Amino acid sequence: MWELVFDDKGVTASAAGFADDVARAGVTDLFVFSHGWNTAEDSARRLYAELFPLVENAASGVAGLGTIGFVGVLWPSLWFPETKASVAPASGSTQAAGSVEEARSGTDALSGAEIAASLATGFADPAPVLALGRILDEAQEAARAGVADDVLVRRFEEFHALLGSLAATVPEYEDAGERALLTSTDPTGTYQALAEVFGSAPAGGAQQGIGDWFGRALGGAKDALRVFSYNVMKARAGEVGRKGLGPLLSTLRGVRVHLIGHSFGARLVSFALAGVGDPSPVASLLLLQGAFSHWSFAHAKDNPFGEDGALHAYANRVRGPLVATYTRFDLAVCRWYPKASFLARADQSASTAGRWGGMGEDGFQAVTPSADRVMRADGTTKYDFEPGTFYRVNAEDVINDTRADAFAGAHSDFVKPAVARLVVAAASHS
Repeated sequence: MWELVFDDKGVTASAAGFADDVARAGVTDLFVFSHGWNTAEDSARRLYAELFPLVENAASGVAGLGTIGFVGVLWPSLWFPETKASVAPASGSTQAAGSVEEARSGTDALSGAEIAASLATGFADPAPVLALGRILDEAQEAARAGVADDVLVRRFEEFHALLGSLAATVPEYEDAGERALLTSTDPTGTYQALAEVFGSAPAGGAQQGIGDWFGRALGGAKDALRVFSYNVMKARAGEVGRKGLGPLLSTLRGVRVHLIGHSFGARLVSFALAGVGDPSPVASLLLLQGAFSHWSFAHAKDNPFGEDGALHAYANRVRGPLVATYTRFDLAVCRWYPKASFLARADQSASTAGRWGGMGEDGFQAVTPSADRVMRADGTTKYDFEPGTFYRVNAEDVINDTRADAFAGAHSDFVKPAVARLVVAAASHS
């Protein structure tokens, strides 16, 4: 096993001698895994220590695989504090049958300082991030003291300007909805709308004696920090993949590389295809509950954006199958990812929500050729993967435990033998 440690720009000090080490070890099939969001280095190492032996066991005696090795990718994803998310009746609705329900992120229960302290660890200069949290907490104290509304509005404008300056350092945005938040000229109104999207509007029209409009705006501003962290992580994953992992994999010779990524790590390994060059050593691609756009590999014909996905031109750099799991029990991708992406109110209808969906919700969209499979916990699935084909794998029978995380649900419930068998199935059909 090797570790590849990258900074937020894709620079690594662990590349020296990597290709030579792999060659000396006689590895023919190299499984390269990237962790996702909210994962510190120690947590990533524990993940790899649990998952890699399962893959090794599943690969034992499997035809089509030679000497295997493993790479654990470590990159600086951001940490957001855990919240007690819930599903509650929508504002004004009743508990009667058929009443509308809405999800509550629980972000409003956190202080600005708590959120900022967690996010700041992922930035070279933490001062601006800490200042964002401080502005929100000071505004809350000012509201309790009864200051005029126009003073509070100016604090939100100050917060929004600082957030925008930080966001300007993000190299890319995947969807136009993500930019809508940061380019708004009415931050107070935008944050109130965001509170409705994330369920952070105060219950009963007030929050600890604070006026209704301010409570909504404050909750929405805290959720804006969550959306900001999503955007930074997604962009960072793409940078590390394209500028760091991809070129490094190009130095390998005589090795079949099997890329596996979870959450935003799925975006990282996918964007490695853009940096891997030709000929590509990548023999298979497996995205476990990917937290990036399900249109990323799309062709323009069936894409509602009317254009090819960002990775459409690089799919042919995978010599074998391209596989993505999905499950409705992944609340992080099915519930919250779209909310973080389609922020304009006009895009919140059921008819347009799909355009903002993630891989972990329904797999690759608008791709050809494509096929569907179902992962079974008992190991009876016959995948019969074909090279050059996109596969959507329904993982609801396996990735389904929502008890560990009220916010993310089963998003990280993938360290299981059935998933290891899927990893091996993708690799052995490449």
